[in-house]
Amino acid sequence: MLTHPSIVLFLRRHHLFSQLPEPVFEEVCAQAMLRRLASHGTLMHQGDPAKRFFLLVSGQVKLYRISGEGQENLVEIIQPGQTFAEALLFSQARFYPVNATALKDSVLISIDGNHYRHALEDQPQVCLAILASMSVHLHQRLKDIDTLTLGSASRRVVNFLLQERDPLSGEVVLQVSKRLVASKLGIQPETFSRILHRLVDSGLIAMERRNIQILGEDKLAAYQG
Repeated sequence: MLTHPSIVLFLRRHHLFSQLPEPVFEEVCAQAMLRRLASHGTLMHQGDPAKRFFLLVSGQVKLYRISGEGQENLVEIIQPGQTFAEALLFSQARFYPVNATALKDSVLISIDGNHYRHALEDQPQVCLAILASMSVHLHQRLKDIDTLTLGSASRRVVNFLLQERDPLSGEVVLQVSKRLVASKLGIQPETFSRILHRLVDSGLIAMERRNIQILGEDKLAAYQG
């Protein structure tokens, strides 16, 4: 049960809960739990029964799959304020399709999936908000697929940089390690670093640790490696 006022308010402000009538919201809080996860701690495993979904309050959580060859494939990095696994409520999936591990000490709100789904039966506005959220995730997944499948390793890195850049400053700030970015792009960390250094040598980017400055967007977009 959630009782801390700041945590309850954090949940209330999220769009999946902001339009619930107060009595219904109180019932959701009564079924919810606060989870604390130490860095590198595992929240769920691929194949575990999918009974709850989560809202990240603080920290950072990595969602990933393990291939048949044992290779880790990054799916998404969850940041504070984001929910995950809520789409499973409507797909009738019985098991989580991904693993979830904390990259930093994290605090999460764990919500009972069945109870929340029943609470939505008379809440069309909330259902529309969920559909909008799922649509955003779908478009992001399609962009990720394009980044992963279009062209060579160099092309993937270039697409990633252009996709992640700040439109005003032209800067890309890596939110996770280069190893995890490489995993998301389906390349080896050494390959990712090598391509970044080639882009630096070509005068297309400047790089300082996790901060990457795009120096020529048009020339970078035309780069073929």
